[in-house]
Amino acid sequence: MVKVVVLSGGVGGARFLLGLKAALGLPPIGPPASEPPSEPTDRRSNTGEHDISAVVNTGDDIWVHGLRICPDLDTCMYTLGGGVDIDRGWGRADESWVVKAELAGYGADPDWFGLGDRDLATHLIRTRMLHEGYPLSVVTAALCTRWRPGVRLLPATDDRCETHVVVTDSQGLRAMHFQEWWIRHGAALPVSEFVQIGADDAQPAAGVQEAIAEADAVLLAPSNPVVSIGSMLAIPAIRRALRSTTARVIGLSPIVGGRAMRGMAETCLATIGVRCEAGAVAEHYGARVAGGILDGWLVHTGDAATVPGLEVREVPLLMTDIAATAAMATAALDLAGLAV
Repeated sequence: MVKVVVLSGGVGGARFLLGLKAALGLPPIGPPASEPPSEPTDRRSNTGEHDISAVVNTGDDIWVHGLRICPDLDTCMYTLGGGVDIDRGWGRADESWVVKAELAGYGADPDWFGLGDRDLATHLIRTRMLHEGYPLSVVTAALCTRWRPGVRLLPATDDRCETHVVVTDSQGLRAMHFQEWWIRHGAALPVSEFVQIGADDAQPAAGVQEAIAEADAVLLAPSNPVVSIGSMLAIPAIRRALRSTTARVIGLSPIVGGRAMRGMAETCLATIGVRCEAGAVAEHYGARVAGGILDGWLVHTGDAATVPGLEVREVPLLMTDIAATAAMATAALDLAGLAV
């Protein structure tokens, strides 16, 4: 059995996981959610001879209308379970927005964060279980019994660890949740700092450290280096686990030809003083031999990068479809020393 751990954000990480499953000979997408499981599923949610654990960013998590929203966990769960809105890359397919319209009728705040009717059910179940005392890792496993993603989805932490930003606007210098800056303001407000609230005291969720310690390979998906991967690396015990694992840690560049493939990584990188280049992101993560976390780094063909202490290879890194993404995953596993 090959054990692979992936540090993942939302849309990009979810799509990478589809390719990784295909590369390992697993069905990329699980059975339709409407079909009952043919047999009981265990908490690991894997099938076949290989085991995939995804440690998923929780820095984007937020309370909205009294509900706990976990955007990256839900995007991975819906994508791998076959229930995502493919065009948007997030949220539920065949979504409706009746509740959103009713909230707008009341003038309910916040009005910038939309909750779809189908998606709302997930948040209701999660919030109820959290209020009953279950940790987020247990709640996530329970939600996955419906979606059967074929991957063990592990929140990075069960503790509050949210990404906030320090912005400058007409009100002066102030802090706000990353989601408000990202969605409400379209990342247009000047940012001076990203702050991972609670990271110093947060502990990895149940199963995270064990998965990393037991892995045959650890992969960093091509997710946002600052607010997806970076929020997880801000948790000291996760960084230590990556430093101490016997598995090779391989990253895939989210930067192709000097541009981020998704999201607003350029703005995020500029804020922390990192150039929007594949090599610069690798230097930001650092080589394990020099106190960082990486052993190898994949860059897109033509994006040559030389990083002391890292084995760098050029391969196509455009996730145009599952086959192309599977080839990326295969290259990452090969760099990690695994033949699949």
